[in-house]
Amino acid sequence: MMHISHAILHAFDFESGSTSFSQRELDLDTRATKSYVQRYMRKISSNAESRHGQFSEQSGFADALHGYVAGQVGFTELSQQVAQYLWEELRRCDDLEECDLLVCDFTDTQDMKAKAEQAGGGAVAQAMAEAAAEAPDLEDLSRRYFAAVLLPRKQAFIHDLGADATGAPQNQILRQDSTLPSPTQKVDSYVLVDLGDFSIDFHDKVRTVGTQERQVIPEGLLQCSVQASSREVVEAVEKIVADVAEEAGVNVTEAVAHAKAVVQSSAEVDESFAPETVGKKVFEDEPELQERYEQVSREKELPEEVPVKRGVANRLAKNHKIKTDTGIEITFPSQYASDSNYIEFTTDAEGYVSILIKNVGKIENK
Repeated sequence: MMHISHAILHAFDFESGSTSFSQRELDLDTRATKSYVQRYMRKISSNAESRHGQFSEQSGFADALHGYVAGQVGFTELSQQVAQYLWEELRRCDDLEECDLLVCDFTDTQDMKAKAEQAGGGAVAQAMAEAAAEAPDLEDLSRRYFAAVLLPRKQAFIHDLGADATGAPQNQILRQDSTLPSPTQKVDSYVLVDLGDFSIDFHDKVRTVGTQERQVIPEGLLQCSVQASSREVVEAVEKIVADVAEEAGVNVTEAVAHAKAVVQSSAEVDESFAPETVGKKVFEDEPELQERYEQVSREKELPEEVPVKRGVANRLAKNHKIKTDTGIEITFPSQYASDSNYIEFTTDAEGYVSILIKNVGKIENK
């Protein structure tokens, strides 16, 4: 579950050159408001396209966050500082986009609940998830985050019910420029900071200021390092595995699916994976292929370790989908690729591949 401690909305109006920085937090007792905030926080915290980073020693925002966690700066004050900085930076950009800023402090207790359920305490799990009750026999896996999201406003048209000078009903069409995006809509610019270890997830787009291109969030607000997203690294690992396997005449499908299974199993335990470990496990019995994989990984400058949340890993690596040149599509759990009890690939002398699916107790039409 997710517990929203604080949330506030600040409005930018680049057309008129004015701002409206709220001095009061959003009313989270209003169901629609709370749901809107929660859905966006879930969206950005589970986005596989989020890039990762660490604050530089010169980051003023990092200092402000430390002050906030220590109780030296209030939530509203910090959110206004973020809003003021982004307002000043965004108004200088050539491609202005009307937007608002949603700032939030929330705690994700989902892992704590899962841990309690695994321990056999369903009642405890619910209590921990809903009230964050202390349980001495369970590790507290909840994570507290500070988030800021730029919400692009869109133009909409509404009806205006009125009357003319004689009192006769007269309806009009009005343009409305303050419509917020739907919670299902993707957002391009946001930052999510884990207030436990101050690791950063973010996403931003390139903006132009005069002749210079820059990303306002990582380069300006955060002043942080930039590491590829979980999706980018997983896709890079899959490509390297596929290329190495193809060069050596190894079954590419099995190798790539095995790589996905390694990523998923590692994320399930540590919420991260090491690209080097993937190569070692996929090519466990082939030292030469391990060496080739490591060589290409170094050339691609893959990071030593990549953070990836369990839910993200499941979406990226849980299943493997293949399509044959005869038009047949098959999706199977990645972990089955290296287990001949469930699926087996064979290649005949002419290079044709056969796929044998084993130990099936029931087949359903989808």
